[in-house]
Amino acid sequence: MSANGVTRMSIYGINLDLFSSSPIVILKVEDDNRYLPIWIGQGEARSILMRLQNQEFSRPLTHDLAVNLVSELGGNMERITVTRLQDSTFFATISVQIGERTVEIDSRPSDAIALAVRAGAEIFAADEVIAEASVVFDEAIEDTPADEVVDKFKDWMNQVSPEDFK
Repeated sequence: MSANGVTRMSIYGINLDLFSSSPIVILKVEDDNRYLPIWIGQGEARSILMRLQNQEFSRPLTHDLAVNLVSELGGNMERITVTRLQDSTFFATISVQIGERTVEIDSRPSDAIALAVRAGAEIFAADEVIAEASVVFDEAIEDTPADEVVDKFKDWMNQVSPEDFK
C-alpha cells in the first residue's frame, strides 16, 4: 500500500444498502481495484451528493458552515483520514492546518468526507482499514463495461452487511 501507513482514496460513489436502506459511501484506492464501503447516515449522504453534484443553496448548510468557520479562523482543511475500524464502526480524523500547527480532529468518516468535498481536502484511509474492510474486484472497474460493473456491484451489495466488517 504505502510507506507512511495511509493510502490516498477518492469517492467512487454513494449507493444504497438493499437490506437496511442505509446509504454507503464507496471510497476507491487510487490506482487500484480496491473499494472501501462505509455505511453512513441519510443526511451525510445527501450532503456529500449535493456537493458532488455542485448544488448551491442561498444559505450555508451545516457542513458548509463548518468549512467556513475553519477558513474564517485562519485554518485550512488539508486532509481527512479514515483511521480505524472498531466494532463495525469506522473512525476518522480531519487534519486542519493553522499557521505552523496541524490539528487532528476526531470525526465520523461521513462528516469528514462531507467536509473534504467542500474544502477540497484530500481523502486517505489507513492501510490497516483498507486491508480489513476493502473489497477487491478481479479487474479494474474502469476497464469493465458499465453494465457489468453495476451487475457485479449489485451482486456484492446483495451479499454484504455491516456485520461482515466486524
